[in-house]
Amino acid sequence: MTSELHIARVGLHMWEEPCLSGTADPSVPDSTPSGSGTIFFTGCSLGCIFCQNHEISTRDHLPGRVYSIEELADAMLDLQSQGANNINFVTGTHFVPHIVEGVRIARSRGLSIPTVFNCGGYESVDTIRMLDGTIDIYLPDMKFFSSSISMKYAHVSDYFDRAKEAIAEMVRQCPKQVFDERGLMKKGVIVRHLMLPGLLFDSKHIMDYLCETYGNSITISLMNQYTPMPGVPAELQKPLSPEHYRAMVDHLTLLSQENAFIQEGGTVSESFIPDFE
Repeated sequence: MTSELHIARVGLHMWEEPCLSGTADPSVPDSTPSGSGTIFFTGCSLGCIFCQNHEISTRDHLPGRVYSIEELADAMLDLQSQGANNINFVTGTHFVPHIVEGVRIARSRGLSIPTVFNCGGYESVDTIRMLDGTIDIYLPDMKFFSSSISMKYAHVSDYFDRAKEAIAEMVRQCPKQVFDERGLMKKGVIVRHLMLPGLLFDSKHIMDYLCETYGNSITISLMNQYTPMPGVPAELQKPLSPEHYRAMVDHLTLLSQENAFIQEGGTVSESFIPDFE
């Protein structure tokens, strides 16, 4: 990417964690969550071979268009006017200076909902420090524990060390979880882990680290929605084992982790992948 701000998609997204997207109103038939106001940036600091957003993350295809910082602020305010619960910056690592200035402008013009930094976890501490005071909620992944696995599937051997340092800085900035009366998060850290087929023990090491280090001061989102993408190695051409997912949910219980989201069955579907056209 260049210094030009390139955005692939702006819109309400209903499939984030319930404390971000909201939940349907049971008193209103066929109601839907109000949604998270997502801004998907083009490009990524990782190269995960199983990426569900490969349409916008690779160098081969750059959907969307170039935005000015003022237009970025306009997009935030438009999402707020549509009823978004928050402004959710998805994979914005390489545009952090633009985000910081865009939020400053938007807040001066009336932006009042929380901001979310939604990232792959492979961040430098200096980058996260730049966001101090700009971001209310951090939503990083912690994808891999083993350096050999992260090298094989994301082309980086130091993933866990970098993610560990970045998440520590995120928790320093947002040490407490704050929710409103509707259960929507206003401040805090949610760490996602997408389980991959055949990597149960790598997932166990990650859960052990997060629970032992942070416990219930963070929320863990344990995801089973891995969807095989074309061209992945043979071992990734199958969905996650339901038994392995259940075992990890049970493990979280044994670790006394109460602040956690888990997913029901049936989440392996391309319907969870946004339309980037």
